[in-house]
Amino acid sequence: MSRGFSQPHRVAVLVDEGSNPFELGVATELFGLRRPELDLPWYEFTLCSATPSVRMHNGFFTLSDVAGLDALDEADTVIAPNRPDPEAGASPRVLDAVRRAAERGTRLVSFCTGAFTLAEAGVLDGRRATTHWRWAEVFASRYPDVDLQPDVLFVDDGDVLSAAGSAAALDLGLYLIRRDNGAEVAAAVSRRLVFAVHRDGGQRQFVERPVPVVPETALAPVLAWAQQRLDQPLSTVDLARRAAVSVATLHRRFRAELGTTPLDWLTEERVALACRLIERGEPRLDAVANASGLGTASNLRAQMRRRTGLTPSAYRRRFGLSPSR
Repeated sequence: MSRGFSQPHRVAVLVDEGSNPFELGVATELFGLRRPELDLPWYEFTLCSATPSVRMHNGFFTLSDVAGLDALDEADTVIAPNRPDPEAGASPRVLDAVRRAAERGTRLVSFCTGAFTLAEAGVLDGRRATTHWRWAEVFASRYPDVDLQPDVLFVDDGDVLSAAGSAAALDLGLYLIRRDNGAEVAAAVSRRLVFAVHRDGGQRQFVERPVPVVPETALAPVLAWAQQRLDQPLSTVDLARRAAVSVATLHRRFRAELGTTPLDWLTEERVALACRLIERGEPRLDAVANASGLGTASNLRAQMRRRTGLTPSAYRRRFGLSPSR
C-alpha cells in the first residue's frame, strides 16, 4: 500500500460455523469496502472457510461460495472471529492452516473468542492475548501457556493481536489501519464510520456494569471543545469546568463512557495530532510538540514511542509524505 505496504495487503477472514455476523461485518467494513475518498490502494479482502457454505450465527443465514482454506496461504493478515462454542474444538484443517500462516510470519488477529482458535493452534503459547471477559477463566485454565490479559480491550503482541469482544473488534481494526497507514487515514475511516477513536487497547473491558436509569450527559461537547485546543495547556480542571461538573464527576463520566481518564484521553489525542502533523510534512519536532500540546521534543518522543511503538523519525519514514504523493 502507498503508506504502510509496498504492495496491496491481503486480509483473509476465517469464517467458522455459527460465527457472529457483527464481527464479520466489522472486518468487511474496515478492510473489505473500497475507499475511493482516500485515494490510495486498499486491502485485498477474502472470506475463507473449511466448507464452501457456512451457516452464520444461530443459522439465521448462510454464506455461500466462500473461498477455501488455501486462501490463508496467500494472506498477509488472518483474522479469526468469534467461535459460538469456544470449548468445542476447531477442525484439524483450520488449525493446520493457522499454524502454516504463523510459520510464514503472517499477522494473526482474533476477535472475541477467536482467541480460542489461535490458542488451540498453539500460536499463542508464550504470547500476550485477550478474549471476552466471560470466557477468560475457561481460556486461562485451558491454555495456561498463554499470557492472558483478561481486562483490556485489545492486545498488540507484535504479529499476533487480539480483541476482547465484538465492539472491541472495531477498536482493534482501526488500530491496525492506523498502524498500517498512519493516523490521518485511520481518522478518515473512523469519520466515515461515525465512530470516535477514543479507546486504546489498554483500557478495561466493560464488565457487567448496570445501565443507569437516567443517562449522564454525553461527553461529546467537551471532547470536541478540547480537540480544538490541544495546543493549549489543558488540565482535568479545565475540562471539568467546561463540562460544568466536578473533577470527580468528570472522572466518573470518562470511565463510564470512554473507559479511560481525562488526562490519558488528552495525551492520546495529542499524540494522534502529532502523528497527523508529522504525516503532513512538519519536519521540526519542537513545532510538532508545541502544536500538539506535548510541550517538548523529549516528551513527544517518549509519548509516541509508548503509544505507537515508533519514534517520530521512524514514524515519519513510514507514514510521512514522499515525493510521489
